Amino acid sequence: MEKTSRVEYQKNKRRKKKLRFRKWVIVIFLVFFISIFVLSAYQVFSWYTDNQKTEDLEKNIIDTTKVKEKKDNDNTENVNPPEDTSNDYWDYIKMNLLEVDFNELLKKNPDTVGWIEVKGTNINYPIVQTTDNSYYLTHAFDGSKNEAGWVFMDYRNDPVNFNQNTILYAHSRLTGSMFGSLKNILNSSWYSNKENHIIRLSTPTENTMWQVFSVYTIPKESYYITPSFNSAEAYGEFLNTMKSRSEVDFSAEVNTNDKILTLSTCKDNFGNRVVMHAKLIKRETR
Repeated sequence: MEKTSRVEYQKNKRRKKKLRFRKWVIVIFLVFFISIFVLSAYQVFSWYTDNQKTEDLEKNIIDTTKVKEKKDNDNTENVNPPEDTSNDYWDYIKMNLLEVDFNELLKKNPDTVGWIEVKGTNINYPIVQTTDNSYYLTHAFDGSKNEAGWVFMDYRNDPVNFNQNTILYAHSRLTGSMFGSLKNILNSSWYSNKENHIIRLSTPTENTMWQVFSVYTIPKESYYITPSFNSAEAYGEFLNTMKSRSEVDFSAEVNTNDKILTLSTCKDNFGNRVVMHAKLIKRETR
């Protein structure tokens, strides 16, 4: 009897240990899943809040900024025209430039260096620039903390005297804000319309027009965001590489006499990028 009781006691003891272990496992799993839920809910709330703030800021900027079409005048210059008179270049330079009044924008943010409009997309924003390429990844135009960020120029670029390659960045937001609509350039509905192949950029010192010559996706790299080159040969090789990468065959040709504009944004969570290149075809000193 005593031996049987002892065996039963040991069995009950082991059974209780198992039950306690199971309870702790259940508690740990519950805490884990509740933590995941709370974190996800917070991220969704933050994402929604950032989007709402961005929308309100965009509306305020549009309502308070004077943006107008600008006809050519004596200061208008056609840049590096091609010899081929059938090139689309000759149709594009007939289009009006864009002129922006920067007075109010500069009062709101002295980092303002320009305004960009990309045909066939939602991209129609002031451009900012600071001393690094990280600040405006997490701050809005008004300097407030915002994961939507803003459209910004590479800190290495000169916004007055454009480098060989002027580079602009912004997040690809699911709402389509910032560079969220840039992925549309890879759709036939965008690139089959030749009127979309134009970027207009206005700065406090000049108004410019750029003709798209390359669009593609690529894993993250530093080559396509090189702002300047030590030789014409190196720049020529760069231009040929950017042109050959294009997933669309554009009529625009490029050579070392051209200056180009590069737009870059994330395509997915794996580090791939959507990239657009355009060359300067018309400018006008303000």
